[in-house]
Amino acid sequence: MSDAGARIAVVDYGVGNRRSVEKALTRVGADTVVTADPDELRAADGLVLPGVGAFPAGMRMLVAAGLDELLRERAAAAVPIFGACLGMQLLFEHSAEHGGCDGLGLLRGDVRPLRAPGMKLPHIGWSEVRWQAPSPLTAGLPDPSVFYHVHSYAPHPADEADVIGVSEYGEPFASVVGHGLVFGAQFHPEKSSAHGIELLRGFVALTRNTTPSPT
Repeated sequence: MSDAGARIAVVDYGVGNRRSVEKALTRVGADTVVTADPDELRAADGLVLPGVGAFPAGMRMLVAAGLDELLRERAAAAVPIFGACLGMQLLFEHSAEHGGCDGLGLLRGDVRPLRAPGMKLPHIGWSEVRWQAPSPLTAGLPDPSVFYHVHSYAPHPADEADVIGVSEYGEPFASVVGHGLVFGAQFHPEKSSAHGIELLRGFVALTRNTTPSPT
């Protein structure tokens, strides 16, 4: 299956495995660019927000670059957005990390520390994700699928209907979420072998079947 023709922009705000994400998207046939340029981001059929590190630092960098408002603008224009790892957490309203910080608010809910008594944190490694709801992202994936996670915090969506997939480390947590055309995964799809590539393929295919609203 080829998704050539879909223009995907990886949001470059100085955080995350941007080049690795670019290579993975290119592998599934997307026309991919890593950029912070507003015009290029607005011209894209879909946006991918990567990220590693702490939530407050990530938000500061997005705000400093003016990319927080651009992401909200594109979400309002019905452009598909996918956040990975920290990028997924930033989609939510608030995180408790480092004393607390507001996020993009594109998904309702907050981000809290993983409760994993007696277990090492951060949670690093391969974990099964079991699907809770159908999604274009997961149509080609087995149930369960395995993905590579690296995190100490996890999202708690306000609406259970936004939970697409659940994993477990000490406690169950939402590992894949989505509401409308805004999606996120707590893991690194670009590091998750065949299942991660298939998830990105689903996102790229989704972008070809949507018509963004004009700005």
